[in-house]
Amino acid sequence: MAATSNDDRSLFQLIGELPDTVSTLIKAEIDQIKAEISYKIKHFGIGSGLFAAAAVVAVFLLFTLITAAIFALALVMPAWAAALTVSGVLVLIIAVLVWIGITNFKRGSQPLESVESLKADLDALKGTGDYDRH
Repeated sequence: MAATSNDDRSLFQLIGELPDTVSTLIKAEIDQIKAEISYKIKHFGIGSGLFAAAAVVAVFLLFTLITAAIFALALVMPAWAAALTVSGVLVLIIAVLVWIGITNFKRGSQPLESVESLKADLDALKGTGDYDRH
């Protein structure tokens, strides 16, 4: 039997080939998604590593700036007083940051409105809970 060309296939042959075609298409899409995800993960990893390295260097920069501030203040007051002054400013900055952090944690710990709304909807579907009965 001679092989039929693509134009000579019957409707039943086309329908019979459909599952294989769809399966091949889905496998190709999944392979493409895997390749894209691995590409993105690789670059996110590299970017994260570079940000971490920058953060380490920034910490060293902070130490040198604090030391420079102490040395600058030591020109107008005793060195021990300059160190205490800079330390006091740092304690104030830490206190403000902790206060802001605690405020944000309190805001974040409040229940989500969407969860409460979903519970109310489920109660209404079950016929229990507070809802308007007509």
